[in-house]
Formats: sequence, structure tokens, C-alpha cells
Amino acid sequence: MVKKPEVLAIIPARGGSKGIPRKNIREFAGYPLIAYSIAAGLQAETVTRTIVSTDDEEIAAVARQFGAETPFLRPADLASDQALDLPVFQHALHWLHEHENYSPDVVVQLRPTSPVRPVDCVDRAVEMLLANPDADCVRGVVPAGQNPYKMWRRDENSGQISPLLHVPGIPEPFNAPRQILPPVYWQTGHIDAIRPEAILKKNSMTGDRILGMVIDPQYTIDIDTPKDWGRSEWLVWHGGLSYVDPAKRARRPLPAKIDLMVFDFDGVITDNRVWVDENGFERVAANRSDSLGVRLLSEAGLEMMVLSMEVNKVVAARAKKMGIAALHGIKDKATTLRNLLDERQIPSENVIYVGNDTNDLECFKVVGYAVAVGDAQPEVKRAADLILTNDGGHGAVREICDLILQTGRL
Repeated sequence: MVKKPEVLAIIPARGGSKGIPRKNIREFAGYPLIAYSIAAGLQAETVTRTIVSTDDEEIAAVARQFGAETPFLRPADLASDQALDLPVFQHALHWLHEHENYSPDVVVQLRPTSPVRPVDCVDRAVEMLLANPDADCVRGVVPAGQNPYKMWRRDENSGQISPLLHVPGIPEPFNAPRQILPPVYWQTGHIDAIRPEAILKKNSMTGDRILGMVIDPQYTIDIDTPKDWGRSEWLVWHGGLSYVDPAKRARRPLPAKIDLMVFDFDGVITDNRVWVDENGFERVAANRSDSLGVRLLSEAGLEMMVLSMEVNKVVAARAKKMGIAALHGIKDKATTLRNLLDERQIPSENVIYVGNDTNDLECFKVVGYAVAVGDAQPEVKRAADLILTNDGGHGAVREICDLILQTGRL
């Protein structure tokens, strides 16, 4: 039998991020950001071991929770803003060799800041490197959005500009059609597959011969700012991409046709707080903009209703005020919902359910699309097909109503 190559995935994740504090363990589409890179290593058929190199014990604990190893904590001098990848990877390889007598055949770098990866990304890079023995590295690239043949250098004293690059046979590439210029590529953070010899002996993260593995540019993400974060989450929810997901399941798309939307009450239509007076009477807080969103969606033809375990009459009163039906005091919401859809012959795949707590999880399984409010419980977010930006009682209902109105899927 041919021995399977030992492929080590290393995820570098220092604790001192400045642009987005604690970004490596900040929640991204329901999971800590680092969980996406860990999943890429664990789900790849070619990878035999996945570790996280970090200086931060909290990051290490989260990494272990999602299945990665953290055999060491990185020294503080390798976790500064100025720290380069090379000494971080040299430290990891030296530590593993000295303490475990472990030396991989291939090292894979999976940067947490590029979380949305094609499903075959890691395996394709490793197989490409193994199929080319004279190559030192395979690096993920995408077609460049800006063409360097149309770029210039500028003399700051005179203001005169000169071409950055020249093309043999094309005297003025900056005036030439893009189609006749050489294709150029931009490196991404999705994947690097590297031979350890390049890191340890050539003191390089790439070596001398580098192969470029072209990735669909739709996956291009590099999270450095809060704006990048929002755009990247949008890609997860609405980009229609097949990607490595820590959920180990396909997050379902918004139904092409929507016949019914069902809301939980506490924590969705309210902010989950309750005021109780000395007589035991309860009051809750809701959001007026939610009511307007419901009215606009109702006028567009979509039926909505509230399904709640709460027995308080406030549920019916608020639902009536919003102009939608309500079933409350329900002990088993999932069974009630299933029976309701059967009786009314509504296809479950055409139903949306919006929830916030663990008693909504079974309802998520009944419908075709599950939505969690922004402050839902972690288990609920991870079971959802969409996580809203707004919290329950603070515009979450309006947000999903507006989204459906924008898509026109009624």
C-alpha cells in the first residue's frame, strides 16, 4: 500500500487584531470566524491533521471546541502586528518536530480572514502540489479586478506619470483593450499548500516555483474592516455559493414562492423582556416599525401568523394590533405547525419560520426556511438558514419583511 501523505493544516490566529477586535472568534454567520477555516481543514480528504497557532488561550479554547488541535501557545513576539507568517510557521514545524517527532509532507495555510471557500479548495491545492514534485507551493489566485498594465508611477515633484509595466509587442498597453493584455491574477487568503522544505530550508512561505490555483472570484473575501464583515456575511446568506460550512449542511435558500410566514412571539415580536406589576399583570415591549413591515407585506399578499407557547393575552392583543392571526398557549409548537400546514394543504417548503430560542428548533425542521433574530440563542443561529442583523423586538420582523418585499417571492 502507498502511504498517504501527511498533510498538516495550520490556521494562524493571533489574539490582538486591531481593525476588528477579537475577530477570529467573533460570530460570523452563526459561527466563530475561525470555525470556517477549521472546518476547511477537518472536511478536506487530503488533510490528516488540523492545528491552530495562537497566542491566546480563549482562541485556543474555541478552536478545540470546533475540532482543531492547539498543541502549543505561540510566543508573544510572534503575535504582534508586525509578525510575519514565516516565523510563525517555522515555530509550529520546529515545535511539532521537537516535541512530537512529527514532520508533515505538506503544510496548508488556512487564513481565518478568508472564510468562504469552495468545497474542493483545500484538496485541489494539495493534489496540485503533490502532482508537481518540482513545485514548492500552490497559492490560490483569482483574476485581478484591476489591471496593472493600466497602472502608473507618479513623480511627486513634477507630477509626471510613467507606466508601471511594459508589454513586448504592445507599445502603449495602458491604451490597449483589456482583452489583448496578458491575464493577471490576485492572490487570495483562501489556501496555500507548501512543502515544509521551502519554509525550513529556503526560509520562504512560497519557495521558488509557485503554482497558481485559480479560484472563482465570487469567493473573494478578505475581512479586515467591519464593512468587509457585513459584505462577507451577505455572501454567505445570499450569494448562492457552495462553500465549506461548519454547519456541515447546506443552508437552504429563500423559497422561490412563499405561502406563509410564522413568527414566534417572545424574543421575536418582543425584546424578550417582561414587566410584572404587583398584581401579576405583565407588559412587554414591541417595535412599531415591525407592525408597518407586516402591514406592507400583508398588503403584498403574504399571510403571516404568530405561534407561541405563551399563555398571556398580550400575544393575541399584539397580533390583532399587527393584523395577523395568533395561536398561543401551545405546548408543542412543531406538532401544531405541522398539523396546521397539513389541514390547509400548504407545502412546508413554502413556509418561513422566525424564532429565537431552543423551543423553535423543531419548528425549523418543519418549514422550508428558518430565520433567527440577531440575538437568538447560539444553537438557534447555527440551525438557521438566515440570521437577521436586528434583535428581536428591535426591528427583526421589519428586516425579514423588507427582505421578502425586495425579493418579490410571493
